[in-house]
Amino acid sequence: MGKKTGGLIIINTKEKLEVIVRAADDRLAHDIMVLDVAQLTPLAEYFVVMDAKNDRQLSAIVNVITSVIDENNFELKNVEGKNGGKWVLIDMNDIIIHVFHYSERANYNLEKIWQDAPLVDVSDWISEQ
Repeated sequence: MGKKTGGLIIINTKEKLEVIVRAADDRLAHDIMVLDVAQLTPLAEYFVVMDAKNDRQLSAIVNVITSVIDENNFELKNVEGKNGGKWVLIDMNDIIIHVFHYSERANYNLEKIWQDAPLVDVSDWISEQ
């Protein structure tokens, strides 16, 4: 994963995406979907959408994602909603991660709003639950 250039390991966006999805799956995030929004918005290349069954799991998912971002020296622009929110947004510039409490995901229905975005096949990155 990544290539070494002058002592730095360069990781492309797709590789970062895999690290994020695997980390979320490790904390049993539910219904992880990745939307390729690169052709639809200048905001990001990918939106990652998932949900958690309760507040504790939501917190665990957010914590593991922010930890792997830090451990891999990925850019982290902002985290919103972390303190008691039912929707946490993690902005990495090229990837925006949406972690919802299961009861809130349908209210926002990002998948429908961004229905023109192609889905990225992440089946190799997640365990069968």
